[in-house]
Amino acid sequence: MGEVWIRTINNGLVRADKVTEIASTRGSLHEDQGFALKVIVDGKAHVVIDDGGLPGTLPERLEHAQHLEDALLFALDEAREADASMVVFFDPESDRWTLAAAAELA
Repeated sequence: MGEVWIRTINNGLVRADKVTEIASTRGSLHEDQGFALKVIVDGKAHVVIDDGGLPGTLPERLEHAQHLEDALLFALDEAREADASMVVFFDPESDRWTLAAAAELA
């Protein structure tokens, strides 16, 4: 089994096995709308989704963020089953998590 990595919004990589928490916050990093989804590693937050354009009420936006948190956990489980090292990243066009072999991205 290979390692599993999560790509951040600024194209950094964090090791999935070091993540201690997945959290969503209301509002994006730059606006009061949308949401931001972060993974926490060694007490430091790494933003993986920053969506300032998501319409809807706060409860609707946070429900969407919760859905993406759950989908991230599912994607990480799927990546752990692969033989090669994998990178999990969010594709905003499809609004889904995507898996790619780390060797393909290098």
